[in-house]
Amino acid sequence: MRILMPVDASSFSKAAVAFVTSRSTLFEEPTDVELVNIQYHVPLRVSRALSKEVVRNYYETEAARALKSATAALKRAGATTTARYVVGNVAHKLAAIVANDPADLIVMGSHGATGLKLLLLGSVASTVAVSSTKPLLIVREGAVPRKDSLKLGIALDGSPYGLAAARFVARHRKLFGPAPAISLIHMAPELTKIVVPGWLEREVETGIKPEQIEAMHKAAFESVFAPVREVLDGAGLASKEVRLIGRVPGDEIAAHATKSRLDLLVMGSLGFGASRHTAMGSVAARVASRCRTALLLVREK
Repeated sequence: MRILMPVDASSFSKAAVAFVTSRSTLFEEPTDVELVNIQYHVPLRVSRALSKEVVRNYYETEAARALKSATAALKRAGATTTARYVVGNVAHKLAAIVANDPADLIVMGSHGATGLKLLLLGSVASTVAVSSTKPLLIVREGAVPRKDSLKLGIALDGSPYGLAAARFVARHRKLFGPAPAISLIHMAPELTKIVVPGWLEREVETGIKPEQIEAMHKAAFESVFAPVREVLDGAGLASKEVRLIGRVPGDEIAAHATKSRLDLLVMGSLGFGASRHTAMGSVAARVASRCRTALLLVREK
């Protein structure tokens, strides 16, 4: 596996490095990790007053703060590691690097409290999510797993994106440990009541009989879980099903991830830039803004 990791000297980047180095089964096979640090340009008025050598030494010193410890930790874990820094606008440079790198996975640290709620408003991680078609693992501070085998949830909505997420797990199973505890998570809507929109929003009874609702839910869950089970079974991965009933998928999934203490939640998405075109895009944002669980977003090509 080839992993690209943008890092700085923050605690969030350190958490991302710690998450990757905790994956001992991953390093049983050749694993290449490229670390990249981006330095903002020294202000023009400052650079004019200093020699090129002084400015270069400043960049190298600042980059080393992030790259040196991360490189050492990854090498101890067994990764083949390269490290470099570039100078420029962080979001723009990183988007270009990600677009041209043949990585299987991008790993980044992110704020734990506001998470992707902020990412959607234009931060560096948002730029990466929008510009890249590669899987993106966002790690929160304090989200480092204690065991190699992860407690893993795969959120599904019946779309090809959830199936793509399952295929990624099956294809890169060593990332998740020798015996991950996998939960397939799907939320079906409540059918006893519906919300009628308008200037005075209100709930009304649907009139559907309980036995009919039960049958409809059963059919809905099976249609979502069946193709994913087939993918995981083919890779020798066991899974259990989590059947949620509610109105706001993001809230229900986030609550389950927190309550179950998942190490990682995997979701499929078109990407945040296209979130208005897919429910899973908005659900991913809502999930990330409501729990501190590490989040792996897989794109469907």
